[in-house]
Amino acid sequence: MMADLNLPDSEITPNQTVYVNNLNERIKKEELRKSLYAMFSTFGTVLDVVALKTMRMRGQAFIVFKDVASATSAMRTLQNIPFYDKPMKIQYAKAKSDVVAKMDGTYTEKLREKRKPQEQPAKRKAEGDGETKPKEKKDKKEKPEGGAAPSHVQPKQQPPNKILFVENLPEQANSMMLQMLFQQYGGFREVRMVTGKAGIAFIEFDTEADAGVAMNGLQHFKITNTHLMVITYAKK
Repeated sequence: MMADLNLPDSEITPNQTVYVNNLNERIKKEELRKSLYAMFSTFGTVLDVVALKTMRMRGQAFIVFKDVASATSAMRTLQNIPFYDKPMKIQYAKAKSDVVAKMDGTYTEKLREKRKPQEQPAKRKAEGDGETKPKEKKDKKEKPEGGAAPSHVQPKQQPPNKILFVENLPEQANSMMLQMLFQQYGGFREVRMVTGKAGIAFIEFDTEADAGVAMNGLQHFKITNTHLMVITYAKK
């Protein structure tokens, strides 16, 4: 995806993609991608998160934004912020991402053309097996969309409280992911996950006013494509 990783930092041109390193290598790839997406998408639209577990790419990731301003804001704000107990090191990527290149029309398929002859036998085999499997995958992806309806329901009105109740979270949501989202608001104290109950959590702030600002800022935040957070004041 990226090339020429040895350019001096002074020669890197600001662009939509940021390069993040010094990440905790013990975190599973899927959890890492979701947590990075949740954290960086608070600064703008994230088009892609690339986090590979190869020897060369361990502890590193690329975050692709829709625009340079969002990438710049995220880089400046999150520089050296602890993420899974390690301070993140962030800079602009040294090459344009494939996603951005496809958007602006500069993408080339040189690598794919070299691989094409080797891929043809596998492609013929897949075609011979029929198209039922791809259709099944598509159906599986469509099912969660039907379950996303509750995320659009207006949150129930509760008296102000310094503790927020968050629901409609994906099963993969964890305290670190939520902490990175809510700690950007003043007065943040802690995240409390509910043992044995997926999809909900409590977020505590110093004051009711602090909690209200965070609730308004993150209400219906799209934590995944099919899960929009629903936030209310916790019952007293």
